[in-house]
Amino acid sequence: MSRINKNVVLALLTLTSSAFLLFQLYYYKHYLSTKNGAGLSKSKGSRIGFDSTQWRAVKKFIMLTSNQNVPVFLIDPLILELINKNFEQVKNTSHGSTSQCKFFCVPRDFTAFALQYHLWKNEEGWFRIAENMGFQCLKIESKDPRLDGIDSLSGTEIPLHYICKLATHAIHLVVFHERSGNYLWHGHLRLKEHIDRKFVPFRKLQFGRYPGAFDRPELQQVTVDGLEVLIPKDPMHFVEEVPHSRFIECRYKEARAFFQQYLDDNTVEAVAFRKSAKELLQLAAKTLNKLGVPFWLSSGTCLGWYRQCNIIPYSKDVDLGIFIQDYKSDIILAFQDAGLPLKHKFGKVEDSLELSFQGKDDVKLDVFFFYEETDHMWNGGTQAKTGKKFNIQICQ
Repeated sequence: MSRINKNVVLALLTLTSSAFLLFQLYYYKHYLSTKNGAGLSKSKGSRIGFDSTQWRAVKKFIMLTSNQNVPVFLIDPLILELINKNFEQVKNTSHGSTSQCKFFCVPRDFTAFALQYHLWKNEEGWFRIAENMGFQCLKIESKDPRLDGIDSLSGTEIPLHYICKLATHAIHLVVFHERSGNYLWHGHLRLKEHIDRKFVPFRKLQFGRYPGAFDRPELQQVTVDGLEVLIPKDPMHFVEEVPHSRFIECRYKEARAFFQQYLDDNTVEAVAFRKSAKELLQLAAKTLNKLGVPFWLSSGTCLGWYRQCNIIPYSKDVDLGIFIQDYKSDIILAFQDAGLPLKHKFGKVEDSLELSFQGKDDVKLDVFFFYEETDHMWNGGTQAKTGKKFNIQICQ
């Protein structure tokens, strides 16, 4: 009797162990290998990649835009990062010569491209051809904020985003529009009531959660996974812009209400000052961007933008703010090289630093440095005439 019991126990243990081993193999194959990219040889992985729905969607989209002369360029952050890490390999790859899908086959729901709208000549015809190729396309439009200051035109809608789906993979085409500061802007992707929320997983989109603004990128053509595509000449600069690209539109409605109560100054002097101040602001922004120093509008310049969407004509200067931890010792030299000599320097790096530079037409640039404490931040100031020092605290 005891011998039979032992055999039964051994059989049960063997069966249990086998079942557990099979479960481990199944889990590894279907979860860990997919997550970590393990378990696939290079040759097998590349063959599966080129045969995937994702690859076919990207290839068809690039063929479509190329044949229709639609100048799209790749802005997908993950793919741009991979290209940047392997740039020498990408640069030396010729069209159609690759045997491995290394970039466009990274598992994802979307691949993001962009288009400068003023360069698109045949929008409607492109859509018809896309649908004939098997794409399902969705067009997102909204009011043009550039016309908000003109009451009669403020209802004009412009295209902001296109999403074209082929089977289970979608191409997100972000539409960039030119803005007056020589930068590119894209709008918020807002779904209207009639749009099917299940068309694609919208929450996974990398662009469109909010309006964004980017420097106008210089483009270059490269071969990626055997396909010729345009990418920003400095891929990482574009990628680094993405988390800081949120654009806050001016409050045109409130500005109009302000000018109904207080007349705008449109004298020759005021117009000339605003023009000079904006040119100075653009020069300062270009200089600080070259240094990699983040900044923001401060004091009277910020108030003018927030309250009346413009430079306050009687302020006579331009004000910028910078966190002290972003201070660089070559800031003064960089401004001087840009044609803005140092006029005043107050305080020191560890306490109440303020720099003042002289622009053209007697317009001054004041740079205030902000210091962060545990529960607040502050910046110091000094009156040029009296030398009197003061601090301004800002609650966080």
